[in-house]
Amino acid sequence: MSERGVSSTDDTVAEPAAHAALDVIETTDDYLAAVAKIAAGTGPIAVDAERASGFRYSQRAYLVQIFRRGSGVFLFDPPAIGGDFSELAAVMAGEEWILHAASQDLACLREIGLDPERIFDTELGARLAGLARVGLGAVVEELLGIHLAKEHSAADWSTRPLPQSWLVYAALDVELLPELREKVGALLDGAGKTEIAQQEFDAVLERETVVRVDPWRRLSGIHGLRQARNLAVARELWTARDDYAREIDTAPGRLMPDGSLVAAARALPATKRDLAGIKEFTGRASRSQLDRWFEAIQRGMTTDDLPQVRPQTDTLPPPRVWVEKNPDADGRFKRARADVTETATELDIPVENLLTPDYLRRVAWTPPDPITAEAVAEALIALGARPWQVDAIAQVIAEAFVREDQSPAEPDETPS
Repeated sequence: MSERGVSSTDDTVAEPAAHAALDVIETTDDYLAAVAKIAAGTGPIAVDAERASGFRYSQRAYLVQIFRRGSGVFLFDPPAIGGDFSELAAVMAGEEWILHAASQDLACLREIGLDPERIFDTELGARLAGLARVGLGAVVEELLGIHLAKEHSAADWSTRPLPQSWLVYAALDVELLPELREKVGALLDGAGKTEIAQQEFDAVLERETVVRVDPWRRLSGIHGLRQARNLAVARELWTARDDYAREIDTAPGRLMPDGSLVAAARALPATKRDLAGIKEFTGRASRSQLDRWFEAIQRGMTTDDLPQVRPQTDTLPPPRVWVEKNPDADGRFKRARADVTETATELDIPVENLLTPDYLRRVAWTPPDPITAEAVAEALIALGARPWQVDAIAQVIAEAFVREDQSPAEPDETPS
């Protein structure tokens, strides 16, 4: 067994060694004892959380894993302990937290009062360092030489009791993070990207949760509904499903698939019998809650609050139609996109991390006047670009725009 606690299977990759039995912390006394041990440890604190996405309505944490050198690993059960994690938050305040893909877990951690001031995101760091695959299993295998099985990543973590194999999986997710952080940090240092990574980590912490307007419009297949009345019925069905899912804490899609709601909104059934007779109207709650769905349909059929078929948004048209709708913007976008991609290759940074694709589209659609590097920089900053991104790309975009605007127009091939 190596210092890492793994058993060798070949010359390059090892399997984690058999793990000691793990217990879930469920009582206040055990929780406070664990907090004291974490306080006695040293160095950054590795953190992960497991939810029950796809099974439950809420995105709450059903398990929180903590590991710190000198302390050990701790698996907390937030529903059992309750909502007050203030003692743990106090111990962790000011310390660096290590997470993998932090944006996935911050919301559920903040819900129980765990809100980091500083983070190191090993997934984002690996991406910036130029690693081809950045999932936890892939990064651990490449940098630590350990094969980390990920078979429980989509499990229902609201299950109780949690199987021992799941607990081992959850523990390994944090036990390896401190060493992984050191490896990723060394790659970033060697590539001169430490400051870039820090700006990106800070941006993850500052990013606000987006509240979607008219979330019902994201129903799969809703674009096939062309009339306001059908859309009103779809809206009421979506709302009824969402309310019921929240009430019983079940993922909406497990009650009724989107296709069932859209099929009912398209058919506009006049009776419950007609509704039950729709072939596509399926799902485990399609018949047991038939009254609920039919009442929603009736509300949609009688409301005066009809939704717009094509609502006004600030969403740009898809680039594939720009050549017809805004050919100047199309030319700017294509030329700048090529140059941005080339710059990303030179920096060995994924192009989507070098610049959020939507930012480039927006600046190309409505460029500053006059087009200068300074003006492009201001536009990018207003959209949310980080300083390192602006330094790397504003001049590139400005020069691409100018070259495009100065390029000769295509000859008119229309016969005279």
